[in-house]
Amino acid sequence: MEKNRLEEVAEALRKRGFAAECFATGTDAAARVMELATDAKSIGFGGSVTVATLGLAESLAAAGKEIWRHGDPKWKPEEKMGVMRHELTCDLFLTSANALTADGRLVNIDGNGNRVAASIFGPGRVVFVVGRNKIVDGGIDAAIARVKREACPPNCRRLGKKTPCAATGECADCSSPDRICSVTVVMDRRPSRTDAHVLLVDEDLGY
Repeated sequence: MEKNRLEEVAEALRKRGFAAECFATGTDAAARVMELATDAKSIGFGGSVTVATLGLAESLAAAGKEIWRHGDPKWKPEEKMGVMRHELTCDLFLTSANALTADGRLVNIDGNGNRVAASIFGPGRVVFVVGRNKIVDGGIDAAIARVKREACPPNCRRLGKKTPCAATGECADCSSPDRICSVTVVMDRRPSRTDAHVLLVDEDLGY
């Protein structure tokens, strides 16, 4: 993506109240996350493939941070709800966006709603790491279509969900108990009580 294009999106985010920065690589963005986490004691993770790809849980744990990541296999099924609640009140919450409109609106779709809840209110700071592949033209409808087409099917397969989209790769607006797209959140502006940073990366990251 042209550098000017990424900067235009960053400027659109700033106009909507978000702190926004651009990075050439995921490695550069990960280094910035480590800086933003300097004073944080507890770090929550929203299950982002982007964040996992950058190895931030491991880096932050090595830096002595208290890690709350409900996707960690060490947690028993009955413990995960408690971990999700800790994520809601951590010092710093790390996630991504399923889509980002060119005019600076973040769009996320969730099954339980825990990830989007933590991204709106609760943690001391929220950091979104967003690859260039998540940016869409055409507004909210295009963003939601992008999530249903590019993010939900592979995430269902990754999580072992038995949904029609996991089998076909196409959304069927299903009623499956395994459905992961029950809650849609559009962040038109930075929530007034949330210190929210968006790190834009000039690489394709996540779904």
